[in-house]
Amino acid sequence: MPHTVREFSPENPRESGVNPIFPGGWDCEARLVDGRWVERRPRRPDVERQLRTETRLLPWLAPHLPLAVPVPHVVSDDPLTVRHALVPGEPLEELDAAQGRALGLFLRALHGADTDEAVRRGVPPPREVLRERATLADDFRARVLPLLPPDRHNPASGLLKAVGALPAEALVHGDLGPEHLLAQDGALTGVIDFGDVHIGDHAIDLAWALNGSPPAFADACATAYGARPALRRRSRIWHRLGPWYEVTHGLDTGDQDTVRSGLDGVLDRLPGIGGP
Repeated sequence: MPHTVREFSPENPRESGVNPIFPGGWDCEARLVDGRWVERRPRRPDVERQLRTETRLLPWLAPHLPLAVPVPHVVSDDPLTVRHALVPGEPLEELDAAQGRALGLFLRALHGADTDEAVRRGVPPPREVLRERATLADDFRARVLPLLPPDRHNPASGLLKAVGALPAEALVHGDLGPEHLLAQDGALTGVIDFGDVHIGDHAIDLAWALNGSPPAFADACATAYGARPALRRRSRIWHRLGPWYEVTHGLDTGDQDTVRSGLDGVLDRLPGIGGP
């Protein structure tokens, strides 16, 4: 399932000869090797399944996608280490309509992939995803909801109920934001960090693109994808849920600044008073 704590890129990954450790990865420790290879190791045993799934899924999936993605392979089993060529480009900064169209076409291709084959390659199937989603909603009710003002409990509870009713029927990236999109000379070139890939709701990959990006980018993405009103409504639900992950991460790590920032985001995105 997606989370808001993501793998961060190095500040200048194109500088070779230093083999830097990429800072901030929650699931994996990653470093640049010889200026052209990214090596990743799991920080926790439960991440090993995720990494091995990527080595089976992405080599099959990459040829079907219009943008570059990592194509990792195992270089060591003990400790588990995977390696892939550095995907060309730098994190997006200025967003425009051409990039939005490119992302929309990429997501159409990704979401059209054979889900049965993806599951055979280790991607979490719908039954598992829905079970984890229900567990996550219960965790949010227990730990985040009590931190909100009492007059916001009803819309917050309604949001969690709405999330539980969303489908799980397409291969999705699961954690798609600007930090996972790469560009060169203003053109979108690649999509990275498939650690949360699963069989889920198409709309989760459109949450930021349609609700957190500039209008020209969002409109072009929606048009290229063919996003209908029901899909756009579901994307708003996922967008509203995003800050809840930040709150629980702050609680897990004892970072009160992150908790406060997440709560501000939760309140800002809830429908009604103070939200869209």
